[in-house]
Amino acid sequence: MLSRTIQLYKNAYSGLSVNSWYLCLVMFINRSGTMVIPFMTIYCTQKLHFTVEQAGIIMGLFGVGSILGAFIGGKVTDKYGFYYVQVFALLVGGILFVLLGFQRTFISVGVYSFILSVCNDGFRPANSTAVAYYSTEQNRTRSNSLNRLAVNLGWAFGGFLGGTLAHINYHLLFWVDGCTNILAALILLKLLPFSKVTKLAKNVVNNISGVSAYRDVIYLIFIGLLILYATCFFQIFTMMPLFYKTQWHFNEQFIGGLMGINGLLIVIFEMVLVHNLDGKKHPLRYIYKGIILVGAGFVLLNFLPPQYYSAYIILLFITLGEMLSMPFMNSFWIMRTNANNRGEYAALYSMGWSAAQIMSPIIGGQVITYVSFNLLWWITGAICLAASLGIILLYRAGVKKAVVVPLEETVF
Repeated sequence: MLSRTIQLYKNAYSGLSVNSWYLCLVMFINRSGTMVIPFMTIYCTQKLHFTVEQAGIIMGLFGVGSILGAFIGGKVTDKYGFYYVQVFALLVGGILFVLLGFQRTFISVGVYSFILSVCNDGFRPANSTAVAYYSTEQNRTRSNSLNRLAVNLGWAFGGFLGGTLAHINYHLLFWVDGCTNILAALILLKLLPFSKVTKLAKNVVNNISGVSAYRDVIYLIFIGLLILYATCFFQIFTMMPLFYKTQWHFNEQFIGGLMGINGLLIVIFEMVLVHNLDGKKHPLRYIYKGIILVGAGFVLLNFLPPQYYSAYIILLFITLGEMLSMPFMNSFWIMRTNANNRGEYAALYSMGWSAAQIMSPIIGGQVITYVSFNLLWWITGAICLAASLGIILLYRAGVKKAVVVPLEETVF
């Protein structure tokens, strides 16, 4: 089994360009410093003494900034190319992370969080464009998979390290997050050549045409269901750490370890799982099962005792649900595109996640403030169930009858 798994990874990641691996390294270093946001609700409530509602608003501002940052980043990338957009976003984002650590009032933390999120998420469209540039049509999907692997490896490492640092001193999180951003920018400048990447943006803009994602009714319904699911999923990074800290009395080191294990499990098992499932059933049939598992994980918080083993059981449910749902969500929207409209579909998909990032902490904070954590987990489970049923109905209503055509021809 081990040799088969090793061979699977060799086949999946062989033949990629050197620059794709350099981008992978940049992403890994950047994501290894992802420490502030997972611990932001705990930091705001425990160290700055904000209310849970205020902490939810702060996290919501990260989501608002995410939407604006992705929009601005895409526009600037189209106009000036992706190279210096990445460098600028990483450098300025690193400085802003350090400055955020010095803020003490609700207003100043909110303002800096918003600006930081705008800058941070401006990096994403530029990075996605760079991944496409340094790959070929034949290995583009694998190049994106390599980037996802780097994200999860970095998330695992950052989760473990972040929990340890938070246990020592929360201000270390802001310094490490900022410095890794700056280090990633310097490595990008050192390894990736600017002279070879200046023409992509115009070429991409000139090729955008075709069916609009905003007129694809099935896709719009899918995005609505995705927002419901993602609003629940983001509780993992917003209110669940606060629950573990204040209700189950786990320390930050253990909470960070859980986040790290989540990333490691995805790195180890997701490629194997997807390889074995891909193409055997319609993506929606995997997505609804994954959503149910995530919802079940949240509901288990109301049943299991406050023990370490309970947290591991919940983590397994949510991680398996994530591995079943997210890769096939990408498969679904890509199936509905052609070469000319793929960017628009991808943008709408990203905006759906960003919208959920806004709503998740605000809704969670309100429910916790005025009722309880227990109700939040019941609501989260119910929304996941509703989203899962919606996916089933979407599949039965006509998507399964649609004929899937080659990606480069037309959308069904």
